[in-house]
Amino acid sequence: MTEKIGVMLCGHGSRDVDAIAEFGALAHHLKHRLPQFEVESGYLEFAKPIIRTGLDALAAKGVSRILAVPGMLFAAGHVKNDLPWEINSFAALHPGLDVRYGRELAVDTKLLKAARARIEQAEAASTSGIGRKDTLLLVVGRGTNDPDANSNIAKVARMLWEGMDFGWAEIAFSGVAYPLVDQALERCVKLGYKRVIVFPYFLFTGILVKRIYAWTDEAAAAHPGVEFLKAPYLNDHPLVIDSFVERVGELLDGQPAMNCQLCKYREQVVGYEASVGAVQAGHHHHVRGIGTDGDHGHDHDHDHGHGHHHGHHHHED
Repeated sequence: MTEKIGVMLCGHGSRDVDAIAEFGALAHHLKHRLPQFEVESGYLEFAKPIIRTGLDALAAKGVSRILAVPGMLFAAGHVKNDLPWEINSFAALHPGLDVRYGRELAVDTKLLKAARARIEQAEAASTSGIGRKDTLLLVVGRGTNDPDANSNIAKVARMLWEGMDFGWAEIAFSGVAYPLVDQALERCVKLGYKRVIVFPYFLFTGILVKRIYAWTDEAAAAHPGVEFLKAPYLNDHPLVIDSFVERVGELLDGQPAMNCQLCKYREQVVGYEASVGAVQAGHHHHVRGIGTDGDHGHDHDHDHGHGHHHGHHHHED
């Protein structure tokens, strides 16, 4: 008898209905690519189903093993604390189930190729003829208070800069970390390049991505002598789907560990020494499953941040 295995795709969640639709599309792709498994998905906050609902659904289908994969790019507070707390809490209630937790997508060659394709889409939409040597690439990350996660944006920017032969590259963040996008765009203009390509290194749209594009529009209006191009975010590019399938495969073969070399919870990272050994706990109880803007019929175009004992803040998306 073949073992029945379940895959749980764990999302951040958003108030933005477009973001939830895109995550749902990703889950659909994953079900199509992994027909041999039961696949469920859920969210940490706002949207439904919540992660526990998806895990319960897999258990109800009689799986003997669950492979839980973070639907997130980098390992900040959600991947290091909130999701493990959800998964471990469920596993403790189901001692007969083999529940395994995978690693985040991280900086990956497939994702870099997908990023290149998105940037090339933006270039193809322009008729100005400006070359890459006269172009500055601005890579925008979500922004967290985890320096390890933030540093990945610098690595992505550097690899795209060298790999695509741009004249220059800068980084920015949509919130929490600095520089913010509007500040970075002002600095980019001062460097004197004829073109600036703004690339959100995000999986899905949402309030933050829409704000990044709005900031770009404002910079373009203020600086008509510079061409600003808005590159699409990663979304469901086939190579993104490939990366998720690869993460599931790693779990099947063993128990992959995320790179903890620069984790502020395990090692003394400059400026975050007090975070070492902090207790792992979820902190999304008050926003778990409360719904999206589509459920409430109004718009929440604002940030919310809240801390827990790790000092971790996050912004809604």
